[in-house]
Amino acid sequence: MTAVASPGPSGPERLAPKARALMEAMAAVFPDVGVTVTDAAEARRMLARMMPPPTGNPAVGQVEDRTIPGPEGAPELPVRIYRPPGESAAAVPTAVFFHGGGWVLGGLDSHDTTARSLCLASGAVVVAVDYRLAPEARFPEPAEDAYAAVCWAWEHVGELGGDPRALVVAGDSAGGNLATVCTLMSRERGGPRIAHQSLIYPSTDPGARTPSRAANARGYFLTEEAMRWFGIQYFGPDADLSHPYAAPLRTDLRGLPPAHIVTAGCDPLCDEGRLYAARLSEAGVPVTEAHFPGMFHGFLGVGRLLPDALEAMAGLGKVIAATASDRKIDGDEGGSEG
Repeated sequence: MTAVASPGPSGPERLAPKARALMEAMAAVFPDVGVTVTDAAEARRMLARMMPPPTGNPAVGQVEDRTIPGPEGAPELPVRIYRPPGESAAAVPTAVFFHGGGWVLGGLDSHDTTARSLCLASGAVVVAVDYRLAPEARFPEPAEDAYAAVCWAWEHVGELGGDPRALVVAGDSAGGNLATVCTLMSRERGGPRIAHQSLIYPSTDPGARTPSRAANARGYFLTEEAMRWFGIQYFGPDADLSHPYAAPLRTDLRGLPPAHIVTAGCDPLCDEGRLYAARLSEAGVPVTEAHFPGMFHGFLGVGRLLPDALEAMAGLGKVIAATASDRKIDGDEGGSEG
């Protein structure tokens, strides 16, 4: 595992050549939250209108939409279950996936391609969770939704065709935060046993002031203004940002499941992901990293259009698949300049 490095020179020239046009295309359809758009419902409507139709999504074996019980006293949770193609004599991993979007935006449709790609890369059953969004549901309600979904997946692992030893939590950005919070809840509440946490540019300390957050505050899709706005929507005015369920980076990480963490060098959250990897390692938790210096926050969402996105997804698939076998995970994953 490599140490956290200070960001390099600022400016768009730090992006890999193929990444710049794709990042700008993503930014063009994303609401300017925290600046010209300040209402969460309007931001969702804008995003829904501007998102391209889901054409050419990777084909998996089966897709099922259903609802599962939420936390006690809360509404049911919509989930989308992706099963890999083909028949397998052996049980496969079950990966519970939480989408990004600052705890405010996104859903099953926005991350359908990512969930399908994760299913194909890992051979796992993927359970994508449509947790409640802020500000209608504020901290810690979405985290409780996430934990309820993990408990449901554990209880139904046989029905899903999963290996009970291979329950995985996964997520990108805010979803990465929820995934690792689930590991804390599982440790504190006596289960279920989570085999692995697969985190894609996760938020691990929303109150942090890291070098990457300063260097990448603007010009790389996710902006400082957007992050502040997301935080206000989710945490509200009075939340304790040092609470472990808000900032897993700040708590005792001993006894958590092994992790694989994807980070992007042109991402405000880069240092949070890399520091979380370092803290896990210090706590004796096995960690692998895939760091992509020339990539931006959200790059995995462009899938086949970026070689680094393909490499990152292949690495995630490898570590998730390994939870249901005796194979060892080999050292640190790579990462390229793009």
